[in-house]
Amino acid sequence: MKKLAYALGALMGLMSSTAGAWGNHTLAAYRALEAMPEVVNAAPVTVEPLDAFLKAEEKTIEVLLASQEAWAAANLQSYPPRPAKLAFTANPDRSDEARRLAFAHALRIAPNSRFALFIQPDPKTAVSPAPRLPSEAVTTLPMLGNASQKFQPLKAGDTVAPLAVVASAADEPDYGLDINLFEDSPSEWGKMYGFGTLPFGNPLLVYGSQAPFHMGFMHESKVLYTAAPFIKRTFPQLRVYQYSTLASLAFRTGHPYWGWRFTGLALHYLQDLTQPYHASLSPGDSTLKLLAVNAISMVGFSGMKNNMVTLLSNRHLALEKYQAEVLLNSALAKQDTAIDQALRNPEKDSSYPEWYDNYLRNVVSAQAAGYGNRIAQALVASMPEGFVSDPSFDFGANEEKVTMVKELANAQPEAKSRLDALVAELLSNFGAHSRNAVRGILKASNR
Repeated sequence: MKKLAYALGALMGLMSSTAGAWGNHTLAAYRALEAMPEVVNAAPVTVEPLDAFLKAEEKTIEVLLASQEAWAAANLQSYPPRPAKLAFTANPDRSDEARRLAFAHALRIAPNSRFALFIQPDPKTAVSPAPRLPSEAVTTLPMLGNASQKFQPLKAGDTVAPLAVVASAADEPDYGLDINLFEDSPSEWGKMYGFGTLPFGNPLLVYGSQAPFHMGFMHESKVLYTAAPFIKRTFPQLRVYQYSTLASLAFRTGHPYWGWRFTGLALHYLQDLTQPYHASLSPGDSTLKLLAVNAISMVGFSGMKNNMVTLLSNRHLALEKYQAEVLLNSALAKQDTAIDQALRNPEKDSSYPEWYDNYLRNVVSAQAAGYGNRIAQALVASMPEGFVSDPSFDFGANEEKVTMVKELANAQPEAKSRLDALVAELLSNFGAHSRNAVRGILKASNR
């Protein structure tokens, strides 16, 4: 069993090297929330630096972060307790820098996280070129040359629409907040955070160590959990709870900018888990196949395992890139596609329960994991064979040279229609769950 767990660990390390879920979350978040009355009718908010919020609410934050730790210990499977020395304790005499560091340590996020004052303008409504903020001011991670993220600086005292704040923050956890948090990470903070060693993810990739916080394999078979218990060591539910309760506190205490900002941070992890490749270990593959491939690899024949890993990564990336291109193209053209409409459509919202603490696990993750076979089949049927069925092709290495919308223009119309319908369905879930989370946060804030 130990050998099997080791083999599965090697497989997961490669499978989970793709850290993105839906590309630039901000584009999809704008569409999901742009017709939600609670967001678009909310009053503009005054921009406030993080240091000002932390200093003003230091005591209430101390109480909240202590309650977060108690909740996590009682409710999360395989939860590694936060070391007692990292607890946030109010101290009005310390510097802003020391207070911010204590806050990062208590949340167990990367202490070099920028938390810059910025928005990503919506390409669909932007009417003139806006001032640009260099990406390194916002993220600690390198960005691809063709990245769609464009940052506009804000300054303290500016007023800004809540929609822009929450949609912009929905992409922010991919800017380095969850990097190198494990004891075998090349960081000082990873060695003090108590998360143990990296359970999966590719440590050679600059963003690989964030995978356990952005993926959640919560609905695998008992056989897999027995063979590889470390697949339970995922933490998106922790992050959703931390940021959603911080959002409610900020709203209640008169800091609406940070209320919306923390709401966006919480939405990111929820939105990640609406993607089947973030909610399932190997979408489209059975437990029996996973065990068989690993058994063959264990006796020295690793070709099948390597091929499975490559195809899984390629399909994940191809799906993400296609969805991101369609959304960006429609925004730039100021047009509406079926995907835009699906994101905005509120009809499914009430078909789900009201937001509650385990909504991410019981509703979002369970639903996405159930799409594995359908999405794998749709990708194979509609996309160029070399991208999704040829293990000799590395999509990630060639991604910047690929334009998925152009490639799928040559696909069989029926297969492409099925893929578009399925992507729209997945993003309708993305929109509905995002809105339900916003309603839950506002309700907890007495707004």
